[in-house]
Amino acid sequence: MYEVKTVELTRDCEAVQIPYGNKINLPKGTAVDITQTLGGSFTIHAPGGLFSIAGKDADALGLEAAAKPKSDSTGPGKPVEETEVWSALKTCYDPEIPVNIVDLGLVYDLVLEPLPSGRSRVNVKMTLTAPGCGMGTYIAADAQQKLLNLDGIEEAEVQIVWDPPWHQSMITAEGRKILGLE
Repeated sequence: MYEVKTVELTRDCEAVQIPYGNKINLPKGTAVDITQTLGGSFTIHAPGGLFSIAGKDADALGLEAAAKPKSDSTGPGKPVEETEVWSALKTCYDPEIPVNIVDLGLVYDLVLEPLPSGRSRVNVKMTLTAPGCGMGTYIAADAQQKLLNLDGIEEAEVQIVWDPPWHQSMITAEGRKILGLE
């Protein structure tokens, strides 16, 4: 299934409380259990509950940050391929669920628009598994940042929408397999 690793924070570290989305500071020396390491971020269990720690803070967990993924496009000023955008979105995870937002069926729409610079603007409409989820802005911001990291993207907007309402039938076959639903 998955392995839980217990570590002590090597420095103070910002974390986002799951499922509320509140930012807090976890102090150096706090013992934490790393429960998920997907998409370049970390889900941990610490005193007070579950938290998400950004990949840039991997060193606080005694880990190395994942290398920034490189775009397949030929460089700045070149348009990005739609497949690259979908691949970037597949690196975004709800910190409580081990399936990416694409395979969870959370991404409803993706539109690429060429810009005068030769690069692109991407507009994404996505939803969440539950309207009351406090992690929505965190997940959307993660998706936006990963899109902006693509060489061919100049602007990115990720909008959370509620229509149509999400349901389990939207999960892809791959997502269903990971979740043990097939």
